This record gives sequence, C-alpha cells and structure tokens, in this order.
Amino acid sequence: MNQKSLIEQPEAELNLQEIIKPFIRRWYWFAISAFIILAVSYVYLKFQPTVYSTKSSVLIKDAKKTPSAVGDFGLTDLSGLGGINTNGVENEIEIFKSKKLMKGVVENLNFQTSVFSKGKFIDRELYDDTSPIKIQIINEKPDTELVSGPFMLDIKGDKIVISAEKLKKSITTTFNKTISLPNANVMILRNPKFNQKKAGEIKNLSFTYIPTLNAVDRYQGLLKVSLVNKEATVIGLTMDYPNTEKAKALLNNLTVVYNEDAISDKNSESQKTKAFIDGRIDLISKELGNVENEKERFKSANKITDLEEEAKISLQTSADARQKQLELESQLELNTYLINSVARQDISDVMPSNVGLISPNATASISAYNQLVLERNRLLENATTKNPLVVDLTKQISSLKSSVLESLQKNRSGLQLSKDQYVMEQNKISGKITQIPQQEKLFRSIERQQQIKENLYLLLLQKREETAISLAVTANKARVVDYAYSSDSPVAPKKTVFLAGALMVGLFLPFLLIYLLELLNNKIKSKHDLEKISGIPVLAEIPHVMKSGEDVVQINDLSPLAESFRILITNANFILPKKTEGKVVFVTSTTKGEGKTFTSVNLVLTMASPSKKVIIIGADIRNPQLQRYNTERKGLSGLTEYLYDDQVALSGIIHQSSFNKNCDVIYSGSIPPNPTELLLNGRFEILLKELKLEYDYIIVDTAPMMLVTDTFLIADLADCTLYVTRSGYTEKALIEFVNKNVTEGKIKNAGFVLNDVRKDYFSYGNKYGYGYKAQDKSFLQKIKDKF
Repeated sequence: MNQKSLIEQPEAELNLQEIIKPFIRRWYWFAISAFIILAVSYVYLKFQPTVYSTKSSVLIKDAKKTPSAVGDFGLTDLSGLGGINTNGVENEIEIFKSKKLMKGVVENLNFQTSVFSKGKFIDRELYDDTSPIKIQIINEKPDTELVSGPFMLDIKGDKIVISAEKLKKSITTTFNKTISLPNANVMILRNPKFNQKKAGEIKNLSFTYIPTLNAVDRYQGLLKVSLVNKEATVIGLTMDYPNTEKAKALLNNLTVVYNEDAISDKNSESQKTKAFIDGRIDLISKELGNVENEKERFKSANKITDLEEEAKISLQTSADARQKQLELESQLELNTYLINSVARQDISDVMPSNVGLISPNATASISAYNQLVLERNRLLENATTKNPLVVDLTKQISSLKSSVLESLQKNRSGLQLSKDQYVMEQNKISGKITQIPQQEKLFRSIERQQQIKENLYLLLLQKREETAISLAVTANKARVVDYAYSSDSPVAPKKTVFLAGALMVGLFLPFLLIYLLELLNNKIKSKHDLEKISGIPVLAEIPHVMKSGEDVVQINDLSPLAESFRILITNANFILPKKTEGKVVFVTSTTKGEGKTFTSVNLVLTMASPSKKVIIIGADIRNPQLQRYNTERKGLSGLTEYLYDDQVALSGIIHQSSFNKNCDVIYSGSIPPNPTELLLNGRFEILLKELKLEYDYIIVDTAPMMLVTDTFLIADLADCTLYVTRSGYTEKALIEFVNKNVTEGKIKNAGFVLNDVRKDYFSYGNKYGYGYKAQDKSFLQKIKDKF
C-alpha cells in the first residue's frame, strides 16, 4: 500500500451530511434551548405590563398674516388680527415635542406621582376614576437624594400609614393633610370620581414619585409626534402606555397646553401693542390739549370765533359802511346846496323839494315853506304887499326860512358827524381786513396740528379697541381632529411575535453554539475528521465506554465494544502481510491518554481463541500501563528484565491473562533508568523472533511516539502499526506529526484507530454494534442516556 500518496492527496470534497451531522446529533440541544427560552419568555411576559397605543390628531391652522392699510396713513394692523404666521408644520412638531409643553402637562395632571394596586405578577396603575385617592403635589424639594418609592399605603378609615424601604420610619397621617416626603410635600385626597365597579378589585395601594423634570423626560420619551400627511398640516400624536386613560389625558391636555402657549405667545404681542397704544394715546392726548389751548388763546387774543365768517362779515360791513358813507356825502352835498340855495333865493321863490333829502324835519319845513310862498304869491296876484294877509304871510315865510336854514344846518352837522363815524369804522374794518391773511395762516397751522393730533388720537383709540377684541377672541392655533383614543388590542408586548422570536432565539442559540464549537474545535471527533486531514486509513472506531460499563472485552462478548474490536481485527488483516509466522502489530499513539493500552488489551482479548494464540507485550517501559488491568500482578518480571539480563529466559516473563486463558502477557517489568539503551541492545528483536514461532499475533503496547523516541527505535520490527487517536482528546494538529512520520517512512504500514467515540460521532448512523442484545428503552431512558 502506497501510504505516501494517500497522505499527499486526502479526500477534500464537501460532505453535506458531515456538515449537518453535528447539529443533528445534538437535536436535543435545540429542544431544550427552545423549551427554556420559551419558558423564560412566558414568565417574562407575565411580568410585563400590557401596553396599548393611544393616538390623537390635530390640525394646525396655517393662515398667513397680511398687512392692511388703515385710514390715510397706511399703518399696518397692529393687533395681530390678520392670522397666525408659521414657518412650517415642522416647527410645530418640534414644539409638541418640547419639554416646555410636557412640563405644563405634567404639572397640570400631577403626573409626578402614580398610584398602583398590587397584582398577581405586576402592579396595576390606577388613574382618574379607577383610583380611590389622588396625590396632590404641594411643592418639591430640590437638591435632595431621590426616593422614588414605592410608598406603600395602609388606609383604615381616615388614617393613612405610609411606609417605604428608604424611609427611616413609617408616616402616619390623614386625608387632606400635608405630608413631608424626602423629595416633596404632598397631600392625599379622596377621589370623588372613583368608580369601584370600573376599578375592580384593589389590593395593597402604593404610589411612586419622581421629580417634575424626570417625569417630563419620561413622558417625553414615550410621546411620538409625526406628520400624518405631507400635503396637509395635520399632526399625529401617539403614546404607547399601559394605562389608556392616563395616555388619553396626556394627549388631550398636551393639545390644550399647546393652544394656551400659542395664545399666550400671540397675546404677548397684542399686550405689547396695547401697552404701546395706551402710551401713545396719553402722549397724543396731551399734545392735542396743548393745540386746542393754543387755538383758544389765538381766538381770544384776536377776538374771533370763526375766521372765515368774521372775514365775510368784515367785508360786508366795510361795503355797507362805504355805501352809507357815499349816501351821507350825497346828503351833505344836498344839504349844502339847499342851504346855499335858500340863502340866495328871494322871498317869493320856493325851495327845492323831493331832491332826496332824508331829513324829515327839513323836508317838512321846506314843504311848509313852499306852501306859504305859494299862498303869498297867489294873494299877491290879487293884492299888494301891504295887504295884511300878505304881510302876515311874509312874516311867517321869513320866520320859517330861518327855521329851515337852521334845520338844514343841524342836519348837515349830523350828517357830517355820521360820515366821520363811518369813516372811522371803515378805517377800522380795513385794518382788520388787512390782518386776516396773516391770522388765517396762523390759524390754519394751528388747525392742521389739531387735525393731525385728532386723527392720530382717533386711530389709536380704534387700534386699542381692535387689540382688546383680539385679546378677547383669540382663536386656538390647533384644532382637534380626533380626540385621544386607544387601540383595542395591545401593541406591546406582542406575545405571539415575542414567543415566535423567543423560539427562533431558542433554536438559533444552540445552532450558534454548535457552530462555534465546531469552528473552534481543534480535536478529532469523528472518523470524518481524520479522513479530511490524513490519507491513512481509519481501521476502526472504538465506542465510548460508560463509567459503569465494562472496559474489557469478555469471552463471547457481543457488546458494541467487542464488535468494534472485531471490525478492527478484520480491517487490520487487510494491511497485514500474508505470511504463516506470527504477525507483529504495534499499538501506539501521539501522546499519553489516547487509549493505546486500552486498545491493545481489548484487541488481544478479542483475538484470543482456542485456534489463535496471541500475546501482548507491554513495551512502554517508561510508563507501564498493563498492570492497571490486574493490579495483583504488579512487580512481576517482564520486558525490562528480559532486555537487561541475558540469563532471563523467555518463559520466565510470559504470564497467562486472567481474563482469557488463550491470551498471554509480557508485562513491562521494572522501570529502567536507560530504556533507550535496552531497546537498542538487540534483545527485543530476538524476543519477537522467538514469539513469532509460537504465537499467531504479537500485540506490542508501545510508548507514545511524540513524547519519547522508544517506539521509533523498534518501529521497523512491526508488520503494521495501529495508531490510536481519541475522539474529543487528540488535537487535529497532531495528525500532521503522524503524516510526516509516515511520509518519511518512520512508521510502517500504519492505520488509525479512533478510540472513545460517542454514539453521536459514529460513522454508521449510531447503529454500530446495536444489532446485538437489542433492548427496548423508554423515551425517558433514552433522554437520560443523552445526558
């Protein structure tokens, strides 16, 4: 057999069966792991609160504010009535997520405390009408060590006893009384809305406390805010929480706080606007009063009420005075003419009448005078001047003429006086008229200032009213689309998914563990492992022997152990040379503990029969092991004595086995100080030659080849070498040592024996040797055998 070629070209094809075999042989790992993980998961789920999803949605009003002109001044609307100016719904999402709003919710709803009822596995949180009590926060105590609870409550009537692990002693109190806890002062109140039917059975009340900022962080982490539709300004609020009523209260109150904050933010602008308007009104009012006082002083100083009317009246008066002056001048001229005329005319001449004289007395006197003159002239037509009637009339005419002249003179004096008065009045009115343009200019300036101040004053009054209306009727920025509602089915824990995941983990962990074990495994486990790294044939697989089982093959033994050694004998015969004399079989290994002595002993016992004479030699003279199978024979002469002393006869060291009379044994003998020299002195070769004449098989239990050189010294004497490896013990790297020595010819006609193979690693489906002494085992017994 060309073993060098076998070593150089080991089988390297991928064997799928060998890949999956480690997993199949440990199938119970998967079952146990899955069972344990599922059991742990089931218990874990029992201790997890059932979480429901609570949702709400709000519409953000996104009207833009547009400027509008007011009056003739183009002033923008100062009241903010034009709408809410937003920079995008993304900003509002961040506002909903803010600590500021959540802090308002926590403080409004007293979420710093939570009330619980003892449950079978977990405590059940009570809220609103399911809680018989309410915990009111009076004030918090900053900079103190946090004691969150739980604070156990023992309520008997009005008496309340509070206890906790971190409280030095219990606190006894009553309802509606301030209680000093390590981090806050609280008050316990009865809940008037408590519904016993809805709350169900309540046991062992307790409550917890966390500071406001911690509560804000907690609920802020539970809140999810997202845009429902990218094309709309509808924001969705979601919170996953065990107590749906508490989650609903939080989401609904969050919208209220958001609107209050938005209204406060917008009203702050209106408040500033109102304050500004009030200040301007006070200032304009003072300025308007000053202008009106100045107008009053101007009118008083110039003695006018209405400048335009006064001007019209002055002009009319001036025109009337001028007209009257002209009339008076005409009357004066007429009076002068009449006076001169009367002074020149004869007694028989009449005076001019109806010439437009406006003096009634003078006109009457002239009329009387003219009648007398006409009467005298009529008498003179029939009488003389001496006529008494004529004389009398002449006297009357002369007297009346004087009276007329006097009357005309007086009238002229009166007319002259009136003329002078009208001239003075005309001059006065003319002076006033010349002053009117300047007065009008000054008055117009005062009136303009008054009008500007009045318009500003009226505008500011209007704006103040608009701002007051804005403050009174400011609308909410967010309109609730859907008030908070909760899902009927829990969102966590999803038991089916969780258990399915646990099952997957339970199956994956053994898979991963087996994979890592196989990946990191540097030990020979099965025949396949040997065949992958070496071309040396594997002659047999020796099964693992239980601690309670026999480790020595008995006569007529039908156990799997015996069958494995029969297979070893059969396969070894194929590599042994065909010859009539005894065949020498060396049994060796790489290191100690791989079972070469166990293999040697059981190989001999299996071979021994009445028709076959066999003998075993304990050639490991450095560390004898044969004696451990029969401790009573320790100290007997053996191989060492034979090699050392030429006088020792062969028959003196051969002993019959106590296990099988057809088997003989040469023990190792005493441990020598120079084993190498003994093996090289030629006596061992002589020993084998003599034994070949008497025995069919000579089994030599040699020393481990990697530890000492003893076996290499006598390796050429073997017809074949059984190289023992141990499953789960021999390292794969050590097989290279075997390959190297076979390649170099130091080991002759070698074949592997895989020792201590457990059922899972047998090459023939774990059925090797089970055809004999078949026994039916219960399922529990089979499981027990696995462990």
